[in-house]
Amino acid sequence: MRRRQAGFTLVELLVTVAVISILAAIAIPSFFGETRKARAKAEVTPMFNDLRVRMEQYLQERGVYPDTLGEAGLYPSASPDGTLHALQPLPLTWQALHIQISGPDAVRCGYTWVSSRSNNGATGPSTGNAGVKATTTFSFVAPNNDWYYLLAKCRMDPHHTSFSWYFTSSLDSKILPDNEGE
Repeated sequence: MRRRQAGFTLVELLVTVAVISILAAIAIPSFFGETRKARAKAEVTPMFNDLRVRMEQYLQERGVYPDTLGEAGLYPSASPDGTLHALQPLPLTWQALHIQISGPDAVRCGYTWVSSRSNNGATGPSTGNAGVKATTTFSFVAPNNDWYYLLAKCRMDPHHTSFSWYFTSSLDSKILPDNEGE
């Protein structure tokens, strides 16, 4: 009598390797996207919270929000290669808010704020200060009273080709992402 040998054939092994490869090709990019999202949220959320508190304190102390920096006034400038940039020393516009960063000493995102108060100190209901990114991407509509919004521009991965944007405002504290983790 012949003994029957147990095992896998070469075809069965090749099919198994092909299936595993296909699943990995689907899962790995998704995993890295989730990693970028988590890294961004871990940085942006405490920064926005600190900035939000300082904006409200400024309003309570002076009756207006601080002068707008504009959407182009990112600090530090958003990292084009996804590397960390030191936050210190803070620019004078940030020092005026008495910002005390409770998060990391270095960040991958650039941050700015836009407010109803123009750069020349004019106050009042101004809808003209709202920038293109806020109005088009995040559908921000400036109200007829004092307001502000915060923007972050991030590149969380040096191998990733596009920036992610994050937005929150005095009207809604929810942080809205754009192009997050892609």
